Order: sequence, then structure tokens, then C-alpha cells
Amino acid sequence: MLPRLAALQTATTAELKQQWRALFGKEPPPFNRPYLVGRLAYRIQKLAYGGLKPETRARLEALGEQLDGGNVVLRRIRADSRPLPGTRLLREWRGVEHVVTVRPDDFEYEGRPYRSLSAIARHITGTRWNGWQFFGIRNPRGAP
Repeated sequence: MLPRLAALQTATTAELKQQWRALFGKEPPPFNRPYLVGRLAYRIQKLAYGGLKPETRARLEALGEQLDGGNVVLRRIRADSRPLPGTRLLREWRGVEHVVTVRPDDFEYEGRPYRSLSAIARHITGTRWNGWQFFGIRNPRGAP
């Protein structure tokens, strides 16, 4: 198992996606490479050693209830629904491909930091846009 885990670090993204299909039986999510590596590593270990013990799962559930008051819906929503740091957002606008990198506290476009995707969309188009819509991301608050 250890060589298989180590091989994840040097695998291409295409190889990681192929392993995802084999281990999960479905298409991989469109997340960044570190996310795929982490989830694949956990899955490999889970298959080798088994998942969390029922006591551990129960303890985690109890801790979650302390934080969210037992609201299962809240428990399933990420506290910060921004894309994960390292995610690259691509958008073609008028024949030019624009790439934005999500960072922990802001976004990077053309080597410059921006506080919002809307500011980047405005820079690209010259008009006001909802940045989440411009880059094809659902509303960060979960609304339609």
C-alpha cells in the first residue's frame, strides 16, 4: 500500500482521474490536484485498513451537533463555500482565455491579487458582472 500512496505524488492528473474511477466507480470531481491526491490516499487506506470506527464516527457527529445545534443541513454546507485554494478558474472571453487562481484569502489574476471575482470580471470585460456567474460558479451562498 505504501508504494501506491507514494505513486500518487508523481502521477499525472489523467492517471489520478483514472484511479478515481477505479476506486470510486464514478467520474472524478472537477477539483484541483491536491484534493484528488488527498481523497485517493484516504480511499486507498480505507480499503486497506477499514474506515473510521463506529465510536469515532459517533464522537465526530456529537461534536458536529455541538457546533450546529443538530441542524443536519448546516452540517452539510461548507462554512466557506469558496473554491479550494489552488483551484484554477478558466474563462474564455472574446477569444482570450483568462485564468484565475484561488488563494486562501483572495484571487490571483495576471500576477495581481484581487479581493473578488467580480473585480476580475470587471477588469476583463469593462462592465459590472457577478464574478461567480462570469466564471460559471454557482452562488457562493448556495442560492440558485
